[in-house]
Amino acid sequence: MPIVDAHAHIYPEKIALKAVEAVGRFYGVEQTMAGKGSVDDLLTHKEAGLTHFIVHSVATTPRSVPTINSFIAEQCAQHPEFIGFGTMHHEFEDMEAEVERAIELGLHGFKLHPDTQEVNMDDPRLMNFYEIIAGRLPLVVHTGDYRYDYSSPYRLINILKTFPDLVVNAAHLAGWSVYDVGYDIMHENSWPNPERLYVDASSSFTWVGRRHMRELVRMWGADRVMYGSDYPMWDPTHELNEMLHCDLTNDELELVLWRNAERFSGVQIK
Repeated sequence: MPIVDAHAHIYPEKIALKAVEAVGRFYGVEQTMAGKGSVDDLLTHKEAGLTHFIVHSVATTPRSVPTINSFIAEQCAQHPEFIGFGTMHHEFEDMEAEVERAIELGLHGFKLHPDTQEVNMDDPRLMNFYEIIAGRLPLVVHTGDYRYDYSSPYRLINILKTFPDLVVNAAHLAGWSVYDVGYDIMHENSWPNPERLYVDASSSFTWVGRRHMRELVRMWGADRVMYGSDYPMWDPTHELNEMLHCDLTNDELELVLWRNAERFSGVQIK
């Protein structure tokens, strides 16, 4: 059976260590970062049975957008295991041109991280971006953080209501560090085409554990939850083992481990 890590970050070798350190500082987990952030390090997890990875990075400045998108595309060309998602920044001048370039490069979607990019998820500049990609490319967006409002699930509701054709992965069960709050907000508010919303389980097991993960998968519906690690924060092999021991049915596991990622990304998984 294919196994897709639906949430992994990669960086060029020369900046990987610096990037990993920065992520660790942002989340206060400098001492427990599990990976080196490099392509070669991520690929070692194929030994545990992982077959594909949705890979991306985050632009914290507008000038880094084209460089990151080119890097992700180059790595996907070299490694068929990778499904590449580009990045965008709210201050990037010609979003439409860069989206077209990303498509030409073979990227399959985009990733945003409102907290590290320091912008509200539903900022008008990003709303313009969503309009460009809606109905064309899916979006992974970091959602939730008890420390910030930038990525609030309430803001995601505004986006989903405005762009019913936008396919979204609300990462970290739609509420990093506030997992049940994320679920409650998303299910207490209606929006068109709810089937276009997915969530991934990355950066979650440390806090929710196996029993509650099983509950959350079934609360959300196994047809919209994706396994993910948030590498290099967490070890993909360890996170996979946790998911495999949540006592999900074989049918549920098939959805969570690869079928949902296939539908979300629009990439056929073989």
